[in-house]
Amino acid sequence: MTEHDGITGTVTDIDGAPNLVLTRTFAAPAAEVWRELTESDRLERWIGRWEGDPQSGRVVFFMTAEGEEPIPEEYTILECDPPRRFAGDTSAGTGSWHLWFELIDKGEATLLVFGQRLNPGEDVGSIGPGWEYYLDRLVAVHKGRDAGTVAWDRYFPAMQAAYQSLVAAG
Repeated sequence: MTEHDGITGTVTDIDGAPNLVLTRTFAAPAAEVWRELTESDRLERWIGRWEGDPQSGRVVFFMTAEGEEPIPEEYTILECDPPRRFAGDTSAGTGSWHLWFELIDKGEATLLVFGQRLNPGEDVGSIGPGWEYYLDRLVAVHKGRDAGTVAWDRYFPAMQAAYQSLVAAG
């Protein structure tokens, strides 16, 4: 499965709404991990790139890891507190996703806590494995490896049932 012996996600109530929350630990300062998550050229190495002026509160995101001609998605920046916390909303097909992350200093390491607020009816069995995959791609590039070495079929459908059981248990 992943480098983490199975799924790392949980479904947690935050401010009255269910959130899928996943973690990764990096042997690096928070400022370095922040750059991997927010600088367009670094972000593109593992998931996609953005264009525009973040100072305006909006950018356009291109999920380049999923194909040669990604569909641009408008992304609204709701919170940006470098190098600690980021939150924003994006449209994702027929719905909107609220994504956020926190970086927590752990001395010699940084803990990434990544979350997505779950909308009613969303398929956590697909969403969870997807974020496991992308976060492991982030770990790979941070360690100097090619993100392409992370194989999608090790995540989906392999983790689907485990993620579906999180919602069923909740």
